[in-house]
Amino acid sequence: MKRVRRVQGARRPRIGSPFQILLLACSFALAGYAGVRLLAGDWLGVVLWFVGAALLHDLVLLPLYSVADRALTGGLGAARHSEWTSYVRFPAACSGLLLLVWFPLIGGRVDASYAGVTGLSADGFLARWLLITAVLFGGSALLLAGRLLRSATKRRPPDVH
Repeated sequence: MKRVRRVQGARRPRIGSPFQILLLACSFALAGYAGVRLLAGDWLGVVLWFVGAALLHDLVLLPLYSVADRALTGGLGAARHSEWTSYVRFPAACSGLLLLVWFPLIGGRVDASYAGVTGLSADGFLARWLLITAVLFGGSALLLAGRLLRSATKRRPPDVH
C-alpha cells in the first residue's frame, strides 16, 4: 500500500468541537431572529442607519483615529517606546467608545421626553464621562509606571557592600 505524504504546511481545516458548532448555530439563529424583529417595523430606516453608520465609520472615524494613532506612535518614538502606545490606545479607545455611545447625553442634546420616559435626569453625563476618562488614563499611567519600575529594578545590579 502506498502512503501519501502530507505536504509541510498543508493542514486539514479545523472545524471545531460539536459544542462549538452548536454554539455558533445558536448565535446565528439568535442574530437572525433579532434581525427579523428589527426589520419588521421601519426596515428602511434601520437599513439607512446601518449603511450610514458603516459609511461614517469607514470614511470619517477610521481615518481620524488612524491619524491620531500615527501621531501617537510618531510622538513617542515608535522604535523606542512602541510598548507604551498600548497604555494610551486602550483608555483612548474606551473613552471614545463611551463618547460615541452616549454622545447625545454627554453633549446635552436630549429633549424633555427623555426624563419622562426613563425617569432619570440627563444632567451629569459630561462630568461622569470626564471622570471615567480620567480614571482610565490614570489607571493606565499607574500600570505603565509599575511596569517601568519593575523593569528598572530587574536591570539594576544588586548592591554589594
